Order: sequence, then structure tokens, then C-alpha cells
Amino acid sequence: MEYALVTGGAGFIGANYLNHIVPQSNYHYINLDALTYAANLDHIQVSHLPNYTFIKGDIRNKEFISELFQKYKFQKVVHFAAESHVDNSIANPQAFVETNVNGTFNLLHAAYELWMNEPKTLDADFKNARFLHVSTDEVYGSLGKEGLFTEETAYAPNSPYSASKAASDFLVRSYFHTYEMPVVTTNCSNNYGPCQHDEKLIPTIIRKAVKGENIPIYGDGKNVRDWLFVLDHCKGIELVFQKGRLGETYNIGGRNERTNIYIAEKICSLLDQERPLPDGKSYQQLITYVKDRPGHDLRYAIDASKLETELGWKADENFETGIKKTIRYYLEK
Repeated sequence: MEYALVTGGAGFIGANYLNHIVPQSNYHYINLDALTYAANLDHIQVSHLPNYTFIKGDIRNKEFISELFQKYKFQKVVHFAAESHVDNSIANPQAFVETNVNGTFNLLHAAYELWMNEPKTLDADFKNARFLHVSTDEVYGSLGKEGLFTEETAYAPNSPYSASKAASDFLVRSYFHTYEMPVVTTNCSNNYGPCQHDEKLIPTIIRKAVKGENIPIYGDGKNVRDWLFVLDHCKGIELVFQKGRLGETYNIGGRNERTNIYIAEKICSLLDQERPLPDGKSYQQLITYVKDRPGHDLRYAIDASKLETELGWKADENFETGIKKTIRYYLEK
């Protein structure tokens, strides 16, 4: 059996990906995760399967990563592991550089040393190997009221988080153009769904509401994001891994642009139905505007046409169907 490496598989998107792909794959999946505050092994539903193994480890440890590649001879790498919370990157940018930039380099170079005899020459045993790097639409910066991010949009990151992801994207690109290493990159819009960490916007709104606490919304609440249900993202990632052109970038977006205040009001409205307050009032009374965060991008929106036309991907969920599933998950949780 051939081995596949998934980094950050105990995180939000990684866990959903493993739950989706392990039962249907012939690969043996090694889930490598440092188990930082955002990880949760309880989210892994496939830990009992024979083609799944968890290893605790840090992608920042170059020697450890190199030894892991030599031991398992990975044919497949799907790289999720990253520091990803913008607010945390403002307070502690160093951690984002160390993990997102240095960690990505360690993985890339370990793959290069295993898969390639020299620049532009793959070892025959790894002729089908592939490295998929999972990134974000935040590398493109901020949009105005119109337009969409495409794969040709110039990078303009505005936070330490997005800058560190942009740097990792460029490293991946360089390994293709310099060495012809078999890499592909995906840039996704905002994910939501089961298993997301409590610090993110949608889990925060739900958690604060059911606890009767103020629901904090930055600025005037008019910042726009394109929302992508996490399982749709995972399906897109696997499609890119299987059929995407080497060296290419594929944007994955849900075509679900919503303002932050719309998100809060929609969740409150659904909670009014799912778990009404005893006094009959709406959860919307808890919405509170707070000071905007530094460098808060106005709008992100992804044009996923390349993925849709080349590979036939299409999101199964729109925001209104996906958010109902998400709310029910968190209420049960």
C-alpha cells in the first residue's frame, strides 16, 4: 500500500478531508499534526480504519520531516497545516512565519529529496507523486464592491497571516518552475461547517448567542466574504489532486457572498426557530458592534470558473443550506 501525508489533519478542514477521503481511498493516510490549540482528534471519524495512522509532530522540525518522508516514502502530500487566525497573526506574527513559511519549505524540500534525482528529473518510483498546497483567498488582498479574485489576480496580502500564506504559495510555485516538482495549489474562500474552531466567526456567533452573550461584529458589519461549505472544499481539493494540471493554481469558492452582519442576523433568525428564547425575543438583540481590527479587508470573492470548467467541480451547498447543517452540528455539540 502506498502512503499519503496529510498535514494538519486534526484541524478543521483537514479533519473533514480525512473523514471524506480515507474510507474511499487505496492510500494509507498518515495524519501529521502538532496538536496545537486549534486541533481536535475527536473530530477524526476514521481513526478505526486500517488505512489511517496519526503521528504527532511539527512541520517546523526539518530533521523530523525528512525522516518521516524517508520512512514512509509518501506518494501523496496534502498540506493543510497552518496558523490561520488573522487576529492571532496580528498579536504574534512570528508563529505564522515559522509554521506557514518555514514549515512549508521543510515539507517541500523533503518531498524534493525523496521524489527527484536532480532538478527536473523525477525518480521512476515517484512518477505519479504529487504535492497539493492548500492556501487562502486572503493572499489576494481586498476587493472593492465589484470584481472577483481569479488565479491571475496579483498578490497583495494585508495581514501577517495572509503574507505568510502568500510566501508559502510562492515557495510552492518556485519548486515547480525551478525543479519541475509535481505541485498544485488551491486558494479557497472562507470555509464553514462542522468541526471549525470556536474562535472563527460562525462558531463564535452561535456560541455567544446560545450563551446569551453579546455577539461581537467588527466595524459596521459590512465586510463581505465568499462562504464555502467545508465538504465542498474537500471534494474540490481531491479533484485538483487527481486531475489538476501540475504547477497550476485553482481557486475554490462557494459563490456565496455575504456581509458579516447578514451572517449574524441569519444565524440569529435560524436560532429563533431552532432554539427560541424563553422571553420570545430574537437573538438579534445580542448583536454588538465592536472596534474594527487593523488591516481588515473589505471584501473577498472567488471566481471558481477554472475549477468548474476544467475539472467539473460544483459546490453542492449554498449558504442557506450549509448554515442550517452547521447550526445543527453546533447545537448538538
